[in-house]
Formats: sequence, C-alpha cells, structure tokens
Amino acid sequence: MTTLYGQFDTMIDAVLGPPPREVRDGPLTCIDLFCGIGGFHVAAKNLGLDVIFASDIDAEARAAYRYNYGMVPSGDITAIKAEDIPDHDILLAGFPCQPFSIIGSKRGTADPRGTLFLEILRIVRTKKPLGIVLENVKQLATAQHGTILRQILDDLRGMGYSVDWRILNALDFGLPQKRERVIIVATLPAFKDFPWPEEKIPMKPLADILETDPDPKYFVSDRIKAKRHENHKAETVPSIWHENKAGHISSYPWSCALRAGASYNYLLVNGERRLTPREMLRLQGFPDSFKIVCSDSQTRKQAGNAVPIPLVEAAIKGVLDVIGQSETAGNGRQENRAVSVGATHGRGSVRHSQTTGSQIGDRM
Repeated sequence: MTTLYGQFDTMIDAVLGPPPREVRDGPLTCIDLFCGIGGFHVAAKNLGLDVIFASDIDAEARAAYRYNYGMVPSGDITAIKAEDIPDHDILLAGFPCQPFSIIGSKRGTADPRGTLFLEILRIVRTKKPLGIVLENVKQLATAQHGTILRQILDDLRGMGYSVDWRILNALDFGLPQKRERVIIVATLPAFKDFPWPEEKIPMKPLADILETDPDPKYFVSDRIKAKRHENHKAETVPSIWHENKAGHISSYPWSCALRAGASYNYLLVNGERRLTPREMLRLQGFPDSFKIVCSDSQTRKQAGNAVPIPLVEAAIKGVLDVIGQSETAGNGRQENRAVSVGATHGRGSVRHSQTTGSQIGDRM
C-alpha cells in the first residue's frame, strides 16, 4: 500500500521495521543502478556478490556492460516498475553526478538528473535491500548548503536504515587519480560505528598505468605541446599535466579526476599526449581483461563517469561486515537467514559511526 507519496509505508516501517525477507541459501545478490560500464559490478564480483540486475539509460554503456559481463542492462530506470526488479540484498548506485559537479552545471535538483535519487528511494521502499552503497561527487555534500545530502540521509533513515557517509579519495585506495567522492552507506541491521577503511593503500606508480607505446594519434600538435611547455615545467616524470578552466597548468605524479565532459586536452601525459582509453580505465581500477568495444570518445566518456573500483569495493565490504555481524549475532529479522558473502570477504571486527544531519558541516 502506498499513499501520501509513500509516507504511510515509511511510517509503518519506522514503527514495525521492514517486512520479513525470504530465507534462502547462496551468495548475497545485488543490483547495479545507473551502472555505466560496471565499476560497481567488478567491485561486487570481487567480493563474491551475485549481480542480478543492472540499468543504465546510455545505449553505448549498456553495450560495453553486456559484452564484458554477459548480462543486458535494462534502460531508463524511470520507466521500470520497482516490482519488476528482482529481490536483492544490496543496492548499488552511482546516481548521476553532473548536476552537482564542478565541471557540470551545479544546478542540483533544478536539473532533472538531480532528482533521480527519488528513483532509488522508490526501489528501496519496495524491495527493502539489506544494504545500500551510493556514490556521487564531492560537491553533493555542499549542494544547496548541504540540504540535499541531509534529505537523502533522512529519507533512508525514515525507511529504517542506519546511515553514514564520508568523502573518500581514490588516491587512498591505490589508484594514481585524485578523485574525491561522497559515499553513502545504509544497512537494515543497525550499527553504531560504520567500519570505514582506516589504512591507505599505497598508490600504484603512474608508470604502471601508462602504456609504453601509445598510438601516435594521442599526441597533441607541436603548437599545443610548445605552448604547454612554455607555461609549465614539471618536477616529476612521468606526470599528468592538468589545465583548469582558468587556463592554469599544474602537473602531478597522478591524474586529476577523469571527467566525461572535460575538454579534449584537459589532461596530458608529460604535457605531450592524451590518455589512451586503456589508461583511463586503469585509472579507475578496471582490469586489462575489460574489453573496449566502443569508440575512443565513448570510452573516454564512460571512464569519466565510472566509479573508482577499489574505493567502492571498500565501501561495499563495510556494508557486508555490518550484515555479517548481524547474521553472526542473530540480530532481528535476519537471525535465521543463511547467506554467503564470498570467499574473499572476511567478517573481521566491526567499528561503526552513524552521522546525523547536523553533523554534515563537521565533515567538510
């Protein structure tokens, strides 16, 4: 029953808790919303999860996803009934970030893409997954003075979830890319302190990411190269040269964030060539076994929209830790549910933290 735009369901859940879930054996299952080329898919499979549904509106991304994972993502999520989505344990979603990003319009919910989080809520309200991991740009934390993030957290809490969030950087998870992302986690099993990763993973050297013999087509013209080198001298080699909107050039032994809509020469290796599609995928943590089936321009867009795989994998693992502790302790409705979270996922100790809306400013 849904009345008052789902508020009745929310009130019932708050009083009685979510309805019982079907007890079944086997690995935990997950769905991959706004899936792109499957960064969340790779992370989930690394942890032994079974990806049973995916969705993305972009036909090129769906083609790459199908070729690499053997499953066909559904299209526009707004046209899919929640009842038609299979029951699942974990919901994963990197919902559209352009309305909140530095490079994008920063219009927030004034942009129709900024309201697609409501589609996630619609599915959560119907399916009640045990855990949720959401990814978005760092600017989500400050969009409309933090009110959007507070509303997201409050909406999830209103449906009975323990919720936390944090800004994580791909540089801290072994990738030579400075990519800061808001990660929101939510679980039906209650937690006090969420087990965010504490130790940083050493960054893979940029030289290990770069191709040794890139196609000449990726090299810029002599004019562009001369102008860049006239205005900037790098301190390290190899390095990625970054030109911001104001024309300022800087270079680092890592890449600034890949962006789907940035200028063609936004990032240059050693100030002389563009990143290849394979290099961009490596910067996001995709294995070389990932097959490139789309054009260079499409792959560049797809890599720029992707999630950093080891970063989101760490967040998913934290959610599995909370669920695993709940299963071990026989907590609430899950006490008789037999599950497996895969051989690569350890239970470990659990330390949690739950953020209230008033704490959002303290994180910045």
